[in-house]
Amino acid sequence: METRQLLAFTTVVQTGSFTKAAATLNCSQPTITTRIKALEETLGVPLFRRLPRGIQMTSAGVELLPFARNIITLTDKARKAITMNGEPHGKLVIGSAQSLTDYRLLPLIEYMCWRYPSVQISLHSRNTQANLTAVREGRLDCTFFIGSVEPREGLETTVLCPEPLVMVAGPTHALTRRSVITEDELRGSTLIRAENGASYYEQFEQALGLQDAESRSPVLALDSIDAAKRAVASGLGISLVPEVTVAAELADGRLCRLPWVPPFRVYTQFAWRQDNSTNPSVTALVSAAAQVVSEQVATPA
Repeated sequence: METRQLLAFTTVVQTGSFTKAAATLNCSQPTITTRIKALEETLGVPLFRRLPRGIQMTSAGVELLPFARNIITLTDKARKAITMNGEPHGKLVIGSAQSLTDYRLLPLIEYMCWRYPSVQISLHSRNTQANLTAVREGRLDCTFFIGSVEPREGLETTVLCPEPLVMVAGPTHALTRRSVITEDELRGSTLIRAENGASYYEQFEQALGLQDAESRSPVLALDSIDAAKRAVASGLGISLVPEVTVAAELADGRLCRLPWVPPFRVYTQFAWRQDNSTNPSVTALVSAAAQVVSEQVATPA
């Protein structure tokens, strides 16, 4: 059973005739007939019934069809993998935090598209834990995330850069007039959550004891960096966000940095499954990410 015989079979099914299949495959009609006959002899069953109005698959043909298509697809993938000689190629499904997608990764994606045109990139923004779980389960090839440096079961990780966090408020907020801010004052302020499920926000709540507090300040969960920035600028509350996401607003005075530093540090990191370490596309992405992010940190906007 040869791939070209299976291709002849599936093309006849697709086009509905031996003559049209021959035209599609750029060969003669007797060649298609010969390949189908050889396939039937190998399997020991007829695959088509020849009827006055055309052809019809037999039950054996119906059963063979999905297997034939899978074999053709796998053969094509194997051929491409061998001929690429280790050059990055194929589909790469990447997870990311929204803040990283918007403020760190676009130059990286642009670089990958120009440098490795055979890599098809699909980028999905979700919360950190959902992305890490998806990588472990094989639904994502890799993910970028902001978090503390710690072992993560089943994953390889690399640190790309420290990711400073900043507490921001609008210019008219009462806390902007303070030279020192206590944790009690933070607990008593309306908090605007810019990214639901962000690990750094969970660490912030733990540091302030907000998760176990019987009474706590209101939380406005917007799940959008841009929406959070607008809400903070209008005076609705304060927000803890990666500094890179508010650099422009801090520079022009639309937002103000509050004099409070988180009692923990987080880093932008890249994670992939341990059994995916030899994937040329993942390897290329790790190298490109280290280069692009280091240049961003060296020359901040």
